[in-house]
Amino acid sequence: MTDHEIIQLFKDGQQDKAFNGIVASYSERLYWHVRHFVCSHEDTNDLLQDIFLKVWNSLPGFRGESSLYTWLYRIATNETLNHLRKQKIRSALQFESLSSEMDRRIDEDPFFNGDSLQRELSKAVAKLPDKQRTVFILRYFEEASYEEISEILGTSVGALKASYHFAAEKVKAELQKNTGSY
Repeated sequence: MTDHEIIQLFKDGQQDKAFNGIVASYSERLYWHVRHFVCSHEDTNDLLQDIFLKVWNSLPGFRGESSLYTWLYRIATNETLNHLRKQKIRSALQFESLSSEMDRRIDEDPFFNGDSLQRELSKAVAKLPDKQRTVFILRYFEEASYEEISEILGTSVGALKASYHFAAEKVKAELQKNTGSY
């Protein structure tokens, strides 16, 4: 189902069908988007439920000023970053670094099916500051254009290009440090 068809269903008063179309069209994409941030299958599934609940509650307010895609990704990104902020607070209260917690999750994740280089890439991305991580994930993994990322994050294209460049350099340095190659 296309975004246009989903929006038309909603405008025609078929909110349930529109929402089901969103879930069918975006579940997998949003799963992987969130998963790149939280590095845990269980946390990702929990967050997806929260994200789709927020989408359901916010759908009546969708005015179509942005594309459905960027609107959904904005909600998913904000919910995920809020979740990570809460995790940072919990980690600080437990005197444990979130970075080492993320490394542990990546190493112990039974659903991770990548090779060792992909595991190291996930660890390197998890160490990036929130904004750089968000830009890197959207650009590298999601292959979103800078214009789409600009709409999602409300940041200028120039600033996003700089953030991506710095993030890519940090990831490259981390991979070189941990694997001796890149």
